[in-house]
Amino acid sequence: MKLREIAHSRTGDKGNISNISLIAYNANDYEKIKSAVTADKVKDWFGDIVFGDVVRYELPAISALNFVMYNALGGGVTRSLALDMHGKSLSSALMDMDI
Repeated sequence: MKLREIAHSRTGDKGNISNISLIAYNANDYEKIKSAVTADKVKDWFGDIVFGDVVRYELPAISALNFVMYNALGGGVTRSLALDMHGKSLSSALMDMDI
């Protein structure tokens, strides 16, 4: 299944750091998402654009994970030549992950 079938996401940025919050639609799916979507898997998924570490934070009270991706925005908004300098489309790209 695609991740988007059981979760939604939001993206934020600060400088050259992007973060993606991944929130289960149903709390019953949180454990499935937690075991399937690791920091390593997210780093591999974004291998062409995330050149630093990916750190995962777990928020079980709200059935969510937050991934902080370093060196992910081509130098940041003011320095990047990327079409999506803020990385807002990264959350949509993560939703296409098969789990």
